[in-house]
Amino acid sequence: MRNPGIHARLLIAVFALIGCTTFALGYMGINITRQFVQTRFEERISFLAKYLALNAELGILIDDRPMLQRLAVNLLSEKDVVGVTVFDRSDGKLASILKETTEPLSVIDVPVLLSRSQEVSQAFQWNEDVDADSLPIGKVRIVYSTGGIEQLLINMRNRFIWLSSGIGVLAAVIFYFLSHSLVAPLTKLAQAARDVERGNRDMRVQPGSLPETRELALAFNSMLDSLERSSGALEDVYRKMIQQKNLAEMGKFSMMVAHEVKNPLSIIKSSLDILKEDMSITADNTMVAYMEDEIQRLNRLIEDFLAFAHPAKPMLRRVEINSLIKEIVMRFELQKAKLPVKISTDLLEEPCHVNADPDLIIRVFDNILKNAFEANGDRGSVNVSVSREGEMLYIDVKDQGGGIDPENMEKIFEPFFTTRSKGSGLGLAYAVQVLRTHGGAITAKNKGEGGALFRVTLPVE
Repeated sequence: MRNPGIHARLLIAVFALIGCTTFALGYMGINITRQFVQTRFEERISFLAKYLALNAELGILIDDRPMLQRLAVNLLSEKDVVGVTVFDRSDGKLASILKETTEPLSVIDVPVLLSRSQEVSQAFQWNEDVDADSLPIGKVRIVYSTGGIEQLLINMRNRFIWLSSGIGVLAAVIFYFLSHSLVAPLTKLAQAARDVERGNRDMRVQPGSLPETRELALAFNSMLDSLERSSGALEDVYRKMIQQKNLAEMGKFSMMVAHEVKNPLSIIKSSLDILKEDMSITADNTMVAYMEDEIQRLNRLIEDFLAFAHPAKPMLRRVEINSLIKEIVMRFELQKAKLPVKISTDLLEEPCHVNADPDLIIRVFDNILKNAFEANGDRGSVNVSVSREGEMLYIDVKDQGGGIDPENMEKIFEPFFTTRSKGSGLGLAYAVQVLRTHGGAITAKNKGEGGALFRVTLPVE
């Protein structure tokens, strides 16, 4: 059986408390009211009986039965009185009247005592031997109905029950909404915890209006922020560990390549040159041209491996960035002179110096411009612009290609990632490595008008 929650427990506790309190107060109130009303009712009937006894004294003494009958009839007109009887000293009926009723009845008897006044004593000298203190001269009996008082008590009890029930229901409704306002933030917090458990780390709880629940929600959100930061830091650590492992494996592989591939490749290149001389093979021979291109491609691939696995320590010196960019563009234009691609530049109007290793920076931009030319399909134009903001220098390379697929945006700087059939996938990874040693960085994004933009950031000297 499922245990009830806080909301249900609070409601049960309040219902029990209100019920017990209402029952106790109702029981005490009804009993006190009953006693009070019954006492006042009995006092009223007793007063009527005493009043009748006082008025019936003379009638009993002179045996005036018509007068006693009139007294009985007059008293019968009182509410709740259903019967009146007057008795003499020997319990003989002097007057009697009774109404028929089905209601419960009660009886009260009051003795009629002889008055001690001087006038009465003189008027009844023949009766001086009677001791008024020890012997009554008669009695009166009143029969009254208790149905009215019982009905009154029942009505009072019912009204009290309805009133108490209404107050209890009202208090329960008020407490229900109060309890809901207390429990709702906890329910949302539990739902948020389940969402986080399913992997939704962006889930955050809206702070409530109550100070306690607001503080709890803020603490929960702060915990999620801390977990997200810790998770991100842990992922960065894992990524760096994997990268370091890959670099270590690549270092071993590069050493093997250097001994097992590069040397035989050099022998093949030398042998091909000797064959060309001995057999008088011209440079326009197709098969020889293919062989030389593949040898150069393999040689560049090996150099990329070695450069990435064993990066050279940068020899930093003061470099004027405008001059360096001009040199890089000029070198690349000479390499791609046969291609219909234009390179435009937007340089700074004033000289700007950075601490850099020119050879490493030139190789970085060779890789970036090569990617830009391939993205353009070896046509169109590529723009290189230099800008400065404060102490940071930005060098942007823009192409007119198809841009970068969004799913590849975070992968293009990873080692060995490439979308082309030819290439090692180390060019941009090498750029990241070199720029990090210079205190800079490289980022990429797609332009709104088409094409990609690679931004190199370097600190100004």
